[in-house]
Amino acid sequence: MKHPLAVLAVLLTLCGTAYAAGMPEVNAPSVVLMEKETGTVLFARDEHTQREPASVTKIMTILLTMEAIDNGTLSYDSVVTASAHASSMGGSQIWLRENEQMTVEEMLKAVCVVSANDCAVALGEHLAGSEEAFVERMNRRAKELGMADTVFRNATGLPAPGHVTSAYDIALMSRELILRHPDIRRFTTIWMDSLRGGTSVLVNTNKLLRTFDGATGLKTGSTGTARYCLSATAEREGMELIAVVLKGDTSAQRFQDAKTLLSYGFSRYALRSVEPETPLPPVPVNMGTAESVDVEPDGTCLLLLDKDKAALLRQEVALEEALQAPVEKGTRVGTLTAYAGDELLAEIPLVTAAEVPRVTYGEMFLRVLRMAFLDD
Repeated sequence: MKHPLAVLAVLLTLCGTAYAAGMPEVNAPSVVLMEKETGTVLFARDEHTQREPASVTKIMTILLTMEAIDNGTLSYDSVVTASAHASSMGGSQIWLRENEQMTVEEMLKAVCVVSANDCAVALGEHLAGSEEAFVERMNRRAKELGMADTVFRNATGLPAPGHVTSAYDIALMSRELILRHPDIRRFTTIWMDSLRGGTSVLVNTNKLLRTFDGATGLKTGSTGTARYCLSATAEREGMELIAVVLKGDTSAQRFQDAKTLLSYGFSRYALRSVEPETPLPPVPVNMGTAESVDVEPDGTCLLLLDKDKAALLRQEVALEEALQAPVEKGTRVGTLTAYAGDELLAEIPLVTAAEVPRVTYGEMFLRVLRMAFLDD
């Protein structure tokens, strides 16, 4: 069976005293730093303590909206009508009027950029019929993602008894969003925009978009009891990281903590794809309908490495000298091996890209005749 993506995390410094020695200094009580592709946690502290997430909750609201768009049950052009309930939301909002209509794209933009509570509820009601039904979907999806510390009570993150999650769970749903639905960057990277023909100006609540190189999102949140929360994403050199900060003392401190975590990750680790550096040679086939068969890797391997190891990355290819027909597609004929110096990191099977049947006696006879005429 073909595996289009095999992910392997090789974290050679995340153990014992080596981990402690490289620990970033942050102030928030609960933090997580996660790499997107592998889901590897690069640093964590108090990551499973249940805390109020404030508007970081809306990552799940956004995720369910994007899933509906990507599976075709919703489109960016779908029109959403604001209910009385949606228009009554307090906190961050764009002041939707009851029965006001906007497209999904406009409301999604408002949620991502200014954390609009009214738009978040309107989207949830449009998808599920009511906010209560939508919250059921949120909790069901959380369980599917393994978010064991999470209970949602609303679609917004406004204070509600028992509405809790953890830094680790936020990293999980943030990863699902940016990994499976990269189009969300169209909204999470907006610094300034407008709605209602330019009369409603939007300015992003995520200040990292202007102060941190490579920032791609994702969601801020704050209430009096949750304090200052953030799920921050950034990408450099093909590696995207997620930094979650819960219960920061101040708005400025949560952004500083996120910068510290992201800078730590980018300075220490690198993501490398192991795939053939040059085209693989075909393997000869004896007694086959084709003289040779092309070879391809059985998937791609991603290595999350300490940067010192990444600098030593090298590859070796070993292939069979020849095959005997018949040959089935996907037959293993070799190995692509990745090393850091002399240390083995990964082995990727190399397989045949097509089948090669054995020649029949009739075909063999015709070959002999052709060779005879060519000799003449």
